[in-house]
Amino acid sequence: MKIGILGLGLIGGSIFKSLQALNYDVIGISSSQGEKYDYIYSDRSKLSSCNLVFVCSPMNKVLGDLRDIEPYLSEDTVVSDVSSLKEFVSNEKYKYNFVPSHPMAGTEFSGFENSFEGLFKGAKWVVTPIDGVVPDILGKVITDLGAKIVVTTPKEHDEAAALISHMPLVLSQALFMTADDNELAKKLASSGFRDMTRLALSSEEMACDMVKINHENIQKALLKLYSNIGCLIKENYPDSIHKIKESRDAMYKDGINIY
Repeated sequence: MKIGILGLGLIGGSIFKSLQALNYDVIGISSSQGEKYDYIYSDRSKLSSCNLVFVCSPMNKVLGDLRDIEPYLSEDTVVSDVSSLKEFVSNEKYKYNFVPSHPMAGTEFSGFENSFEGLFKGAKWVVTPIDGVVPDILGKVITDLGAKIVVTTPKEHDEAAALISHMPLVLSQALFMTADDNELAKKLASSGFRDMTRLALSSEEMACDMVKINHENIQKALLKLYSNIGCLIKENYPDSIHKIKESRDAMYKDGINIY
């Protein structure tokens, strides 16, 4: 089995380094990192010998890259993008076996220099196969990376991503914006405020892509949040927050990968 990775940012670089540590036959394709390291190239035709290809480009480039690599791949080659949105890539058809996916792992940092082996251990890895079937080769690699596969539809994925990833990103940015003009508040801010605004440090390119492509689901999520804040204040607050603490504790009882 030979695996190719197009795009060596945080996610692509971490897949590359993790698979190397697992002794997989893996190559990376990167216009910025090509030829600087062993097994990393700038020539996309090198992907022609791969059985599985991960496309790890920014969302605003992924559709073009998925189309660009078509001439080099056979019909049997499994290709999976790792974009954090799935509907916009699922409406296209390619000559290879395209299986959209999204590893729910990452940090607030970006770039190959911040990628690392083991990023996906214990993480969820969403797969949204067009025919509902996860190819064995893709399933094995994801499992070997230490992730747990979750199969769903592109629509359900994007709605869920708005609730647990994209809305929190926007809220983190808005929270910092709200306190930014109060010098005393910033002077007094400690770990709680730091942790609540960590996502505001996320890649600007990624954040813009998320909001541009998934804005409708984000708006629905924000309206639901606003409604829940109103209900929380109006109802029995002590009882409500006790139930929230219990539910939240149960949700993360097995731990969580940083994201």
